[in-house]
Amino acid sequence: MKHASLILLLAGLWTGGAVAGPAPAAATHVAPVPWEALTPAEQQVLGYDKAKWSDLPPMRQHRLKAAADRWEKMSPQERERFRQRLQRWQQLTPDERSRLRQRYESFQKLPPDEQQHIRAMFDKYQHMTPEQRQKLRERWKNMTPEQRQKLREHMQAHPEAPPQSPPPR
Repeated sequence: MKHASLILLLAGLWTGGAVAGPAPAAATHVAPVPWEALTPAEQQVLGYDKAKWSDLPPMRQHRLKAAADRWEKMSPQERERFRQRLQRWQQLTPDERSRLRQRYESFQKLPPDEQQHIRAMFDKYQHMTPEQRQKLRERWKNMTPEQRQKLREHMQAHPEAPPQSPPPR
């Protein structure tokens, strides 16, 4: 499958890294995964040939193997969603991709409770109507940096409030 590795990378990005699975303990030295140890399904999903696979760092081999296992367990709808995300990813400029990677790394460094709060807010945003989202984007665009900070603080203090509610001034 073409671009399967990129799909698997994106799957990890959009699921908080869950696709790749936990890194093996003592990551200083990890044994390579022989191509022959992969199932035929994993080999097909990963799309590498034997020579390219053996050139990969062992840690990456382990992550890709775990991601291929996850890919095989996805429903057709989940796979289609990742294919769409792959298309969007490919349309980004290298600078945009770099900024997204940096934001992801920053997110990963946050405490788990802050990550959960951000995920909850994103979930609320996802359940808004297109009109509500547009209204929220316009409102955000028209705010001063100080107003944006007040809204962030309000959302932290009142996570149950809908995102479009204005903070007290």
